[in-house]
Formats: sequence, structure tokens, C-alpha cells
Amino acid sequence: MLDVAPYWQNYIGGAWVDGGAGRIGVTDPGTGAALAEQALADAADVDRAVRAARACHDSGALSDLRPVERGRMVLAMGRYLLDHIEEIARLLTLEQGKPLWESRIEVQGAARYFEYYGNQAETVEGRSIPLGKGYFDFTTHEPYGVSAQIIPWNYPIEMTARSLSAALATGNACVIKTPELTPLTNAFIARAAEAAGLPAGAVNVICGLGGEAGAALSAHPQVNQIVFTGSVPTGIAIASAAARNVVPCVLELGGKSAAIVHDDADLDAFMSDVRWGIFFNAGQVCSAMSRVIVSERIHDELVERIAGVARALGVGPGIDQPEFGPTMGAMVSEGQRDRAEGMVRAAEAEGAAVVTGGRKLNRPGAFLEPTVLKVTPDMAIARDEVFGPVLSVLKFRSDDEAIAIANATDYGLVSGVFTRDLDRATTAARRLRAGQVFVNEWYAGGVETPFGGYGKSGYGREKGREALWNYVQTKNIAIRLGGAA
Repeated sequence: MLDVAPYWQNYIGGAWVDGGAGRIGVTDPGTGAALAEQALADAADVDRAVRAARACHDSGALSDLRPVERGRMVLAMGRYLLDHIEEIARLLTLEQGKPLWESRIEVQGAARYFEYYGNQAETVEGRSIPLGKGYFDFTTHEPYGVSAQIIPWNYPIEMTARSLSAALATGNACVIKTPELTPLTNAFIARAAEAAGLPAGAVNVICGLGGEAGAALSAHPQVNQIVFTGSVPTGIAIASAAARNVVPCVLELGGKSAAIVHDDADLDAFMSDVRWGIFFNAGQVCSAMSRVIVSERIHDELVERIAGVARALGVGPGIDQPEFGPTMGAMVSEGQRDRAEGMVRAAEAEGAAVVTGGRKLNRPGAFLEPTVLKVTPDMAIARDEVFGPVLSVLKFRSDDEAIAIANATDYGLVSGVFTRDLDRATTAARRLRAGQVFVNEWYAGGVETPFGGYGKSGYGREKGREALWNYVQTKNIAIRLGGAA
């Protein structure tokens, strides 16, 4: 068992500091017991962190480096995480609730972002534009300056790595606001920055309440760019504050993603997709497979097979699940668990049939049974995000009806099509209103592939080379040469 320090500080300007708002308690959702206390930042702490980042940027200590040198530092941060994977994974499991083997996957994913964007640092190049005799015109890409990054609680270290790695690779100094529910593991991000030799102020890590620290950060006049992953209401508030300062944002706001399963799909393979798609991290994934829209010809068979997957999962404290297998941990908090269970009860009242699960476990901790529901498109749970281990199954008769059901939400993050018919799959991929479409494998792709949504799933793209353009602005330089007519 990891010996967790009782108190964790914020990291501002290269120093570990207390918080002006006191401390906040962190709970182990696997037991319901107190885990540690975290320094809580107030608006003055936010101001200090932003000013530290601004001073770093203005000094050129990061942005003036040759890109390959920045890239090596970013790569070194990833290596640091891998060198400390067991320590980080155990802490992550204790504060977030996921199985220990899932936490290792998250740390590996975080390190992969640093690897990918560290290697991309020296590939951000401008171009020359021909203007005719007597002129030389070219473009450069310059960092925005101070990037504010507001991190979700479901993947605290991996989501930090996703935005931080690209921001640092392009020369931005960063202020990270960690989630109140899972703030502890991001201390290792600060330690990794120190170990990699990044200048003071390049990485600042603070924990604060959204209404105080988050609001102060998103409205700060010296912040030049904002990245946020979380709920639609909070995303709207952040974008509104940023707009008042004319600051660009990248918003990733969740989804109600659907997998369309045709009667010629490989159902054996699809069971693995269900396992990863909705029950990984207890369904607390923005791109979770939260709806399955299945051909009426195989509906009953598929429902029973999915229910079998759900019933086979062992649910318990993540720290007791060190090895990869059919297990699921706690949700992040009892409040989140109760919200999800309440949505299941409301769906029942609307006429949904609970095939399996749907109840909290009679034990300490934030546990909800893996849940499978039979629903119809008119029910709220067919449109609204649960953010828990709750799968809604709907049936369709025609391809057009399947697409219509899939697109009948305000979201548009990811979607999937499962069929052996390539023409049918590509036709659906064109018609589905989503930023990413998986064909015959949920979560196909990787760090290299762009990710982001349509509609209320947000805007901007993370992952892939596309993410680099979030952190730079293009400058054009036009030179009139001597002797030009």
C-alpha cells in the first residue's frame, strides 16, 4: 500500500506553496475514507501563477529555445512518469477509484503524449509565399504565451499531459488547474517538469474550486489561451469569460456517443468493445459508448450478451485490482454515483427496462453496478450524458433510422459503426454528426489521431498534429527588397 502524504501543496514559479483558500479534503472513493488534504488556491494564488507563467514567457527561457531542446525536455517528462509509474498509479487509484491496472494504463497514456509532442516540437514550420519580384514573404508560428488548462477529474494525469505536452512543445508557459476531486497525482507533473529542467514558471500546478480559482483563471487578463475539458455549463461559463478578453479556447465537453450495430457485425468482437466502451473507468469517459443502437433482427440476442459482460465484471476497490481483467472500480465520488443511479431510476419511471444492474452496492465507497437498459429514443436517458457505467440499448429497422437516432442529441463527440459492409460503414461515417467515427473497433486510433466534437461536445481538436495549432498563432512577414519597382 502506498504511504500517502497527508498534505499536498501547489506549485507556482518553481516553488511548492500553500493555498490562500486553505485546504480541501480528498476522499478515497473505493472506501469512503479520507485520503489526504490538498492546498486550495484562491484568486490571489491564480494571479501569482499566471504572473509566474507570464514572466517565464517574457524572459524567453522556454520560447527562445531551439525547438529540439524544448522537445527533449518534453520527452524527459514522459520518461519521468514511466520511471515512477507504480507510485503514480497507486495514488491515482486511491484518489480516483479506477482499478490499479487501469491507472497504469493512464500513466502510460500520459507518458505517450509527452513522447509524441516532444518529437513534434521541431516540426512546426512556416512557409514562404511568392509575391513576385522584389518581395520576400514568409510565415512563422509563435506561441500564444500563457496557456490556462482546466483539467477534469476522470483522467487527471493523462488529460493534463494531453494539453501540457503540446503547449510546452510549442513554447507556451502553462497554468494547470487540477480538479478538486482528484488533485494529488498532478504533483508528479510538477516534479516531472523539475526533473526535465524546465525553467521556473513554465509549469504551474494549482488546485482550486471552480467558482473561485477556475473563474479567476479563465477571466485573467494575462491568460492568452484556454483549454477546458468538462461539462457544458462550465464550458459555456469559461468561453464567456474568455470572450470578454478575446482569448481563444479549446473546449471538450462530453458526449452521448452511439455505436450502431448491424446484423452482420462480429458480435464476439463487439463484446470486447462494450467492455472497453462503457465499463472502463466505470463509464466516466467523455467518449464512452453510452448508447448501442442495434438492428432489430439481433436486438434480443445482443442485449443478453451485453448483460452477460456486465454481470461478469467484479466490482470493488481499485487498489485490490492490480492485474488486467474483468473488473471495475468505484465511481469518483458518492455524489457522482448517486447522480447516475438517479438517472437510472428516472429512466425506469419513463418506461426503460433494467436488464441488469442499476443499483449502488451495499458497501462503503462510491460503487454502482454495471448497468444495461433497454430504452426508446424519446427517453431522456437516450439523449443525456450519465457519465457512469450505464449503457442504453435501442433498436432500429433501417440504416436511415439508425443514423437519425445516433444524431438525435445535442452532442457529437464520437460514434461507431459495426458491420462487415464497407460501403454501409463509409456511408454512415459521412452522415454521423461526430468528430470521430470508429468502424468495427471502439477507441480505434491513438495519440496521433485528432479528437474533438461537434455541437455541444465543444470545439477545437486535441491529439494529433492538429492540436499543435491550438497553441500557436501565425505571423506573416512581408519584406520589400531593395531595387523593387
